[in-house]
Amino acid sequence: MNLSSKSAALSALYENCLFRSDSRAEAHEHVSRELSEHVLHWKQGAPDAALFKGEVNRLRIYALRYGAQVEVEPRPFEGFTLLHTSLSGGAEFSCDGHTVSLAEGRTALLAPKKKCRLRWLPGTQQLIVRIPDSLLLETANGLAPENLELSTGLLPRVLDVQWSLITQSLLNLMSIPPDGAVSPEWRDHFERNLAVFLLTNRLQDPATHPGAATVSEVDTRSTGVREMDAVLEYINARLCAPISLEDLARAAGVSLRTLNIMCHRHYGVTPMDLLRNLRLDAVRSRLLTGVTTNITETALSFGFGHLGRFSAYYFARFNELPRDTQRRASLSV
Repeated sequence: MNLSSKSAALSALYENCLFRSDSRAEAHEHVSRELSEHVLHWKQGAPDAALFKGEVNRLRIYALRYGAQVEVEPRPFEGFTLLHTSLSGGAEFSCDGHTVSLAEGRTALLAPKKKCRLRWLPGTQQLIVRIPDSLLLETANGLAPENLELSTGLLPRVLDVQWSLITQSLLNLMSIPPDGAVSPEWRDHFERNLAVFLLTNRLQDPATHPGAATVSEVDTRSTGVREMDAVLEYINARLCAPISLEDLARAAGVSLRTLNIMCHRHYGVTPMDLLRNLRLDAVRSRLLTGVTTNITETALSFGFGHLGRFSAYYFARFNELPRDTQRRASLSV
């Protein structure tokens, strides 16, 4: 079963929150320190960043969200590789001249050698596993592969179940203290399993798993990025105006069916759910910046006519009620 941002398997990881903040500068500082030095560009949506961390021997496991849409330009990785699983939302990775789209529930390996740009869509949360090259080298000595060069690519769908089992085993192991009932040798075994998984399922080799495209085979024109950009621009220009599903399809220049497919691919939701989430983001942004803002009037202005449903939607998205957001904002003034 694929992991989601609300999976029980993530509970141990969520217990160790490194930071939770609406500050762009704080988010940049923490992520740079834990993962890689990078340039961070904030785009659409309200910042609602959080970073959680766990460890299993040499592996580092993170859950990261920015809340808003962001573009990240990290330095080429030195001494490690990253595995990204999209728990919610979607992202697009451009590494060394090639592009791959990561939809919700999918996993991609990142190993940029020269240049990399990551584009996270609003509401995206990713599970990130940081794998040191030293672990891959040690494991490769036993497997004797032809080379150790891993390149950025999507994990083939046929391997999703295997990866899910490995990930959940690591998350469960992480919840046990180092001096607990699990021996160091057993921890080493799980750590090596992940390395073996990567080395024996070469993501850059399409012959290994027919139909598993490498990044060089992904055409950026087929990912729907431009169409979704048009939808986002249309919505953000009319957040307080009535918008229909047909309006969104016309803005994207595609059929209703194609729009639905693209929204699920990039955001994991329907087009109208995407519209609602962006309006919720706008409400939250106003509550955070205006401590005297009237919650009812704000909800109504962004098209939420049923206040009970609005509160339920708000809580489901931000794990707090609108009044809690406003109270927190007033304390920080």
